[in-house]
Amino acid sequence: MKRAVLTYIRVIDAMNYRVGRFAMYLLFVLIGVLLWSIFMRAMSYNFDGFIPAGWTIEIAKFLLVAYFIVGGPYSMQLGANVRMDLFYGGWTPKQKAWMDAITILFLAFYLSVVLNGAASSLAYALGAHYKLGAWEFFGMLISSFFTGGFDAAGEHLGRFEATRTWKLPLWPIKLTIALGVILMLLQASSELLKDLLRIRGEEI
Repeated sequence: MKRAVLTYIRVIDAMNYRVGRFAMYLLFVLIGVLLWSIFMRAMSYNFDGFIPAGWTIEIAKFLLVAYFIVGGPYSMQLGANVRMDLFYGGWTPKQKAWMDAITILFLAFYLSVVLNGAASSLAYALGAHYKLGAWEFFGMLISSFFTGGFDAAGEHLGRFEATRTWKLPLWPIKLTIALGVILMLLQASSELLKDLLRIRGEEI
């Protein structure tokens, strides 16, 4: 049993380590977009209504959210989150493990609520009818895909939500955010298992 738990921990940690590092490197893309905006504004260019400050700020906001969410599990794994320490620093390792485990349970509840919101936002971006619940919408897509393939699933898709300026579809970014929340939930489960092992006094 312990071997299975340790294998699960290593798999989740390794996956989020690679995804988090990749997200960190992609921040250079965001930096490039912002530098482009600054440069074009300084040069006072305006290409037929494509004002650089418009689309770059729009894209930068979505990229920043996506990078932050996808990089969240990596930060959680490293313990890089900010903690207000009044008593924690003076506790024993087992007491810290208890507190961390309780905190993770609260975090898991919060992330579950966020995942529901992310799924609803993604469903809206894919053109789901406003009266149709997110999970019902994705259930229809999945069942249609397995029974009739891509064409049948595509019949449930509506008009894609797009950016205001370049009319780029928003579903790829919202899908990234939803997947990032799922990765955070997986990392939270890994951290909880680590805490439980520490409580039992076992090596990880």
